[in-house]
Amino acid sequence: MTKIIDGKLISAAFKEKIAEAIISLKAEQNITPGLAVVLVGADPASDVYVRSKGVATKKAGMNSYEHRLPAETTEEELLALIENLNNDDAVDGILVQSPVPDQINYQAVVDVIDPNKDVDGFHPINAGNLLIGSQGFVACTPLGCSILLKHTLGDLTGLDAIIIGRSTIVGKPMAMLLLQQNCTVTIAHSRTKDLDKKCAQADIVVAAVGRPEMVKKDWIKQGATVIDVGINRMGSTETGKAKLVGDVAFEEVSEIAGAITPVPGGVGPMTIACLMYNTLKAACDRRDLDIPDVFDEFL
Repeated sequence: MTKIIDGKLISAAFKEKIAEAIISLKAEQNITPGLAVVLVGADPASDVYVRSKGVATKKAGMNSYEHRLPAETTEEELLALIENLNNDDAVDGILVQSPVPDQINYQAVVDVIDPNKDVDGFHPINAGNLLIGSQGFVACTPLGCSILLKHTLGDLTGLDAIIIGRSTIVGKPMAMLLLQQNCTVTIAHSRTKDLDKKCAQADIVVAAVGRPEMVKKDWIKQGATVIDVGINRMGSTETGKAKLVGDVAFEEVSEIAGAITPVPGGVGPMTIACLMYNTLKAACDRRDLDIPDVFDEFL
């Protein structure tokens, strides 16, 4: 019987440990971690994400600082705000919500964030640290996927994994994390030749290509573990309202997979939990404090 990997349940346990660590940090060090989230413009999906991050931050016991800027904000104005946040000792983590308006180069913004406050894990220094296996911040979504895999499978040593998607946000960092766990990793994408056949050889399939229900039942090996990172909005013929689906055809793939994440309720909750963890880590690292070892069971 296929196991449904419950990201809500696992993330709740993870966030509970984070909240406990923050209580201790406040009591013993008088430190309250702070996360600054910057939103430029009024993209509806981004607004939902920013609000959910603010709620999660406060629920964890952290300080939440939201900066909502008009869509006509210039790149220079945004960079000036980032510099102020870099120098604000109350702010441990900085996140600039993407997408940003066309007049702003998102990578240029990421590049000026203090790497020690880059809780998204997108700064070139943190991306490079992951590549060489050094300490730094790991992008939240692949980190969440890694936790789900460890929770589901335990030791990943020797398993064949394929990642469909080569983005710097998910695909590439996911490959590095799986290599660190002794998997044999293939990075594929929408133009990979015989993609379905390559997927059918894998013990682990991570779908992060951004195409709704692209991965079908005959792409999956019997008993494989499937992590669906995709979030695609589609119209529903029954209600006329948009519904969320992943990059995996969930119903049919569930018939053959050993374990699979649903959409929603799989990877998404883990992304938020990992953002909270990275902010806690930033608060500790900036003050040369050890992060509690209670997180070893997750990471």
